[in-house]
Amino acid sequence: MRLPKSPSGELDARMRASERNEMAYHQARILILINTFTRGQSRPFNGLTKLAKLDFLLRYPNFLERLLPGGAASWTGDTAPTEVERHAVESRMIRYKYGPWDDRYYPILGALVGRELLEYVPRSSGLAVKLTRLGRQLAKDLAAEPQWQITVQRAELIRQNFNLTGNQLKDLIYQFLPDVVDRPWGDEI
Repeated sequence: MRLPKSPSGELDARMRASERNEMAYHQARILILINTFTRGQSRPFNGLTKLAKLDFLLRYPNFLERLLPGGAASWTGDTAPTEVERHAVESRMIRYKYGPWDDRYYPILGALVGRELLEYVPRSSGLAVKLTRLGRQLAKDLAAEPQWQITVQRAELIRQNFNLTGNQLKDLIYQFLPDVVDRPWGDEI
């Protein structure tokens, strides 16, 4: 995405800083999510579809609550969404071919690989990544930070209930969240 130029022809420094902060936030969340789903395993995290669906559940706690076996009673500790979260989404996704999607996944994953926090794992098809030692340590450090506690706890709740393949997650969303997929491609969710 190209940023607009200021009247003087220079890029607005505040917009660049804001964009960097937003990308850092998304990278941290994805790192936490991948760490949660690969912790204690030597296998890589497989599939961009799976990543997108898990990230959707993490970013949209209202939809997650509708899929949890016990609904609102399934929340643990302080993980239940706040009133603000129930009425606003921190970062919107769009409806795409296989359900929820964010066009930033490729730049986010590329940045994590470039920073040597993730590495691509060769496969015959699809995407597979694994955390590097540095990536796993950063995910662990982030998990210890108070501002990431809810994200970490929700990711764990998602792992306990939805450690499925990307296609299984897609089917679950299609079956139980028709309001997410019954909209034109490209529409915000």
